[in-house]
Amino acid sequence: MEPARLSSLVRLFLKIGVIGIGGPAAHVALMHEEVVRKRRWTSDGEFALMVGATSLIPGPNSTELAMLVGSRRGGWRGLIVAGISFIVPAFLIVLLVAANYDRVVGTDVLDRLRYGVYPVMVAIIAIALFRLRKATVGTPLHLAIGVGSAMLFLVGVPELVVLLVGGLCAVALSSLRARLNAVVVIATAVVVPELWRIFVRFVEIGSVIFGSGYVLFAFLDSMLVQRAGWISESVLLDAIAVGQVTPGPVFTSATFIGWNIRGLSGAAVATLGIFLPSFIFAAACSWFVRLVERTEWLRSVLGGVTAASVALIAVLVVRLGVRSLTDLGAWALLVVSLIVVGTLRISSIWVIGIGVLVGLTVGG
Repeated sequence: MEPARLSSLVRLFLKIGVIGIGGPAAHVALMHEEVVRKRRWTSDGEFALMVGATSLIPGPNSTELAMLVGSRRGGWRGLIVAGISFIVPAFLIVLLVAANYDRVVGTDVLDRLRYGVYPVMVAIIAIALFRLRKATVGTPLHLAIGVGSAMLFLVGVPELVVLLVGGLCAVALSSLRARLNAVVVIATAVVVPELWRIFVRFVEIGSVIFGSGYVLFAFLDSMLVQRAGWISESVLLDAIAVGQVTPGPVFTSATFIGWNIRGLSGAAVATLGIFLPSFIFAAACSWFVRLVERTEWLRSVLGGVTAASVALIAVLVVRLGVRSLTDLGAWALLVVSLIVVGTLRISSIWVIGIGVLVGLTVGG
């Protein structure tokens, strides 16, 4: 039975790793569709708990969510298999883009992809949020926390602070106490000196980053451009753009950067370094979610955090919509995607494929 479960995890997360364009919010939406709606591996409530829990730990949250799903399905082996399966397609795609960026890709192709894919992803995320509404903001308390969290985020309060405030408010309003624990894990490896430095630097980044791609951008700029001088500002901007437009985790921007620092070996150690901490954090988080399910006051904390997390995703999808819905063609693509995803039993992969074709043919 276990080999069958592991192979099903490999197939699923390879698929999501290939089609998951649009960043963490899009990945959460795709995983919800596949894990809850189609395969029924978990319920809306359990899935929402996992979303909330991964929001509280450093690293790429959607990758860690994939690991939690894998842990639920196949134990520690499932955690590792799901994480690797989700990361590897993005690593290979970004590696291919990095190797051919100046000759073939360039910013024009990226702009065309954004034009066609982003409206589709706005629709997919919006539908997923609608379907998760009862499990995340189904009570007046959680709805109030969600609205308040969105307002705090919009005025510039850091994401981690918003999440913690959401959790504490849920506890305070339920007359319960909360205690928060943090685990910091440091990993090292021995390669040749230059590669060792690249690896350790990306382990540091993967160990401390909370939140969105904007936070990742700030850390990469500070540590790699300003301090180390390993890459230029233009390479960093291209890396972030490639990480956002290609499928899979946005953290595969590290692959692009590693390639520009030291070719294939640099890309490999940078990718390994930035994702390694997330496997450790996700393993601890899997234990924490199981503890939450048995502990009332912890369920209250995570309920508030989950409501805040969904509110942040809602804000991000609105921002993505503002950036991408630039003309009537993009709006038409959004409306069609909403109708198809919301009412027809058609896999998201086909809708995303149509978005890619539209972008490459008429976008820009």
